[in-house]
Amino acid sequence: MPLDPQAAAVIKAREAEGAPPLSRQTAAQVRAAAHARPMTQGPAVARKYDLHVPGPGGAIPIRVYVPFGLPPFPCLVYYHGGGWVTGTLEMSDGVSQSLCAGAGCAVVSVDYRLAPEHKFPAAAEDAYAAALWVQQHAGELGVDARRIAVGGSSSGGNLAAAVCLMAKDRGGRPSLVHQLLVYPVADFSSRTQSYRENGEGYMLTRDSMEWYAQQYLRTPADAANPYAAPLQAKDLGGLPQALVVTAEYDPLRDEGEAYAQKLRDAGVPVVCTRYDGMIHGFFGMFNALDKGKLAIDQACRELKKAFAG
Repeated sequence: MPLDPQAAAVIKAREAEGAPPLSRQTAAQVRAAAHARPMTQGPAVARKYDLHVPGPGGAIPIRVYVPFGLPPFPCLVYYHGGGWVTGTLEMSDGVSQSLCAGAGCAVVSVDYRLAPEHKFPAAAEDAYAAALWVQQHAGELGVDARRIAVGGSSSGGNLAAAVCLMAKDRGGRPSLVHQLLVYPVADFSSRTQSYRENGEGYMLTRDSMEWYAQQYLRTPADAANPYAAPLQAKDLGGLPQALVVTAEYDPLRDEGEAYAQKLRDAGVPVVCTRYDGMIHGFFGMFNALDKGKLAIDQACRELKKAFAG
């Protein structure tokens, strides 16, 4: 279908900023521009507070969102997007609050180490360490250790998928019931039809993704590592059920949908929804894009189903 008018307005506003391509910027400049944009506000939650948890490279900052009601709560461990280069707890605050309130679950948002200062596998190892810590300290957090999910958008969706693979390879710890993968980076080949169709003009570009990959990966060989590119995994059997959300005008659309199909082929229950007319990033723009709100609502429904068993 045609580009959604609300998405077209977002693109027009972003283009008006006149920012040069990422390949002509430093990581510091990209972060400064991202941090300068207004943050999306989410609904009220009962409480939120910050902690630091042990990680392989030092303490990992996390933010805990507590829903209204009585514990123990199911829990979503959430990883923000930003191409592994940018992103903060504040930038994912609105999405985290929305998922907490809408799914009635605790949300633990993870501020993993960023590239290029910390290249692969630093972010993936932090993501895994945080999820494992949540399960091991569930009682302290007021959450149910038997009902823990992981999720994220873009590079955060990549990390959520990687954590599921890592948990499988590391003795099933932590035990996870669901993975929420919102337009995840699943591969680094960039040879898909969606890259050809949407690699320019829809905010996230081929140039941007190539720049992000250069910042994150140590060498080209890392692109074959399933913890960096989940679509490269040989065996997806036994992974938790998944919701995969994609956007029609997103270069990452086809790799996300290919990963959903590979999960299905391995016997994993999957719901995969393409939001027509939408662009990369729409999930976090739920106050400006009607379909962003619909996708948040769908994520909350699928989380509730998974937590209910």
